[in-house]
Amino acid sequence: MTTAGAGPAESGVAAQTPAGGEWRARLIDRAPFLVACAMLIALVAIYASFRDDVLTLEELNIDAAAAMTLLLAATGQTIVLIRGGIDLSIGGMISFGTVLAATQFGDQWTTTLGWTIAILAIGFGVGGINGLIISVLRLQPFLVTLATWSILSGASLLVLPIDGGSLPAAWMAFGSGSFLGLSSAVWILIVLFLFWLWFRDTRLGVTIRATGSNEKSAYLSGVSITFINVAAYGLSGLFAAIAALYLTTQTGAGSPTIGKDYILPSVAAAVIGGISLFGGRGGLSGTIIGAFILTIIGNLVFVLSVSGYWQPIVSGVILLIAVLASSLAERSARRRIN
Repeated sequence: MTTAGAGPAESGVAAQTPAGGEWRARLIDRAPFLVACAMLIALVAIYASFRDDVLTLEELNIDAAAAMTLLLAATGQTIVLIRGGIDLSIGGMISFGTVLAATQFGDQWTTTLGWTIAILAIGFGVGGINGLIISVLRLQPFLVTLATWSILSGASLLVLPIDGGSLPAAWMAFGSGSFLGLSSAVWILIVLFLFWLWFRDTRLGVTIRATGSNEKSAYLSGVSITFINVAAYGLSGLFAAIAALYLTTQTGAGSPTIGKDYILPSVAAAVIGGISLFGGRGGLSGTIIGAFILTIIGNLVFVLSVSGYWQPIVSGVILLIAVLASSLAERSARRRIN
C-alpha cells in the first residue's frame, strides 16, 4: 500500500476490489451511511406527525444548537475511530474545559482570548500525549484514554467542585447569536462540513484512513504510526476542547462532571452514521446524521411526554438496529460481488 496514491474513498472492501466491482464496493462502504439516512428520514417523519413546525429554519437552528456539543465531540471521535482507536478522555476534557472557562474567563477580551487558546492547546496536548503513550508503550487505547479521563475528571473537581462559575456576556451572546437567519450552531456545522471536505483529502487525512484500514501495510509503506496516533488523538482532544467552549456558551457555567454525558453518545453518533469500530471506514457526514438522530430521539421523548429515562433505551435500540442493518447490508453486497 502506498499512501500517496490512496484516495479518501479507498477503504475496507473498496480498496481490495477489482475495477469491475468498484461500484459495488462503494455500495458496501456507503451502505451504513445510507441506512443512517433512512433512519433520520423516518424519525423526522415521525417527529413531524406530532408537530407542525418541524421542517422550518427555526427548528433547524434549535436542533443544531442542541446537537452541536455532541457533534463537536463526535468529530474528534470520528477521526480516532477511522484510525482504528477510541477516545474516552473526551469526557474529561469537556469537563476540564468548561470549568477552566467558567473560572478563568474575565471581562477583558484579552484574558478570555488567552484562556481560550490555552484550553485548545491543553486539549490538543492531552490528546497528543494519549497517542504517544499508545504508540510508545503499545497499550490499548481504551485503557489509556480511560486513565486520562479519570485524571482530567479529578482535575476538574479540583478547579471547580460543583457546577458554577460565570462567563462574559459577550461570550454567551455568541452562543445565542445568528447571522442571515442561521444560528451560530448552523454556521459551525457548515464550517465543520467544509473542514472535513478539506481534511479527508489531505495527506494526514488519507494516511489516518489508510492506517486504520491496515496498520501493517501502512507501516511497511513508511508511515510513522507514532505520528499518526499523536495527530489523530491530538485532533480528538482539540475538538473535545472546542466542544467544551461551545457548551459554556449554552450553559453559562462550568461543570466538573458534564463530560461523561458525551463519551458514549459520541461513539454512538459515529457508529450510527457508518463509522467502523475496526477503522478505515466512514466520514463526518455520517457522524452528523448520527448526532441528529440522537437529538431527534430526545425531541420525540419530550414531545411524547414520556420519562426521560426512555431516551438512552431508545438510543441504544437505534444503535443496535444501525449496527445490525449495516452488517446485513454489507453481507448482502459482499455476496453480490462474490
